[in-house]
Amino acid sequence: MEELRVTGGGHLGPIDSSRIPRYAGAATFARLPRLDQVDRADIAVVGVPFDSGVSYRPGARFGGNHIREASRLLRPYNPALDVSPFERVQVADAGDMAVNPFNINEAIETVQQNALDLTRDGARLVTLGGDHTIALPLLRAAAERAGSPVAMLHFDAHLDTWDTYFGAEYTHGTPFRRAVEEGILDTEAISHVGTRGPLYGVRDLEDDRRFGFGIVTSSDVYRQGVDEVVDKLRQRIGNRPLYVSVDIDVLDPAHAPGTGTPEAGGITSRELLEILRGLRGLNLVGADVVEVAPAYDHAEITGVAASHVAYDLVTLMADTLTPAAAPMTEDQ
Repeated sequence: MEELRVTGGGHLGPIDSSRIPRYAGAATFARLPRLDQVDRADIAVVGVPFDSGVSYRPGARFGGNHIREASRLLRPYNPALDVSPFERVQVADAGDMAVNPFNINEAIETVQQNALDLTRDGARLVTLGGDHTIALPLLRAAAERAGSPVAMLHFDAHLDTWDTYFGAEYTHGTPFRRAVEEGILDTEAISHVGTRGPLYGVRDLEDDRRFGFGIVTSSDVYRQGVDEVVDKLRQRIGNRPLYVSVDIDVLDPAHAPGTGTPEAGGITSRELLEILRGLRGLNLVGADVVEVAPAYDHAEITGVAASHVAYDLVTLMADTLTPAAAPMTEDQ
């Protein structure tokens, strides 16, 4: 099938959905070109099909392609931010990293090296998981590229700062404890957003505070509102290089049933998107969207939410990069 694409600003954009139906053809993210179809990418969307670090429901290894399928309905212009991200910069789908499902340590090393390879020419990464274990090697790569520890906003129902599970140091519940220990996070500028639910004990919170994390619970978002939450987060981050990690279970199960460790009382997809949009202008150097488990997702509810989150993250990155001049043709 001939690929009839929208173009603009000198960049190769998504397949033109006014000429080729959205449900036809290969499912790259937002129907964008593959990385091997462009000379270079300013932003690369890459999948990590890995879920060997989960402690409850498996299946997030299939999350990246599920998000891609759900992203077929995304369009080139983002009116919420008044940005055409695919016109402004070259965005491409880099496919999936090939990681070892039987060896977590090797998988982590592979993700880190692949992330460094993909960002060698200055590209920024939006990664589709996969479970939250992959955030650690992605943060390592982001800090190495930034040349310093990075600020981080962690959207999640859970803290993910526990020490070990069954003696294992590298799991989806431990990446940010390891990141603090390794000195790759700027502990003056890290925060959880959307946390809720039962814990193992009060020490979980005490340890978390000791690591330097601020906490904005889902109840805080409800009671304080998006604008106040955004203001506090922006004050905490300042102008530091920022990494955003989104566990889709930050959303209430009504908005994201397809995930491994659902917790009642979460934020809505609208609240999450509005908080992300409130980060406009910050130096977003990397991001991930993880823990989408399609086996538990009916009607693509979770996949649709995750695809829009990834799209807004791409838009935020594109907005801070040098704009192109020529307009993109309209996609109906």
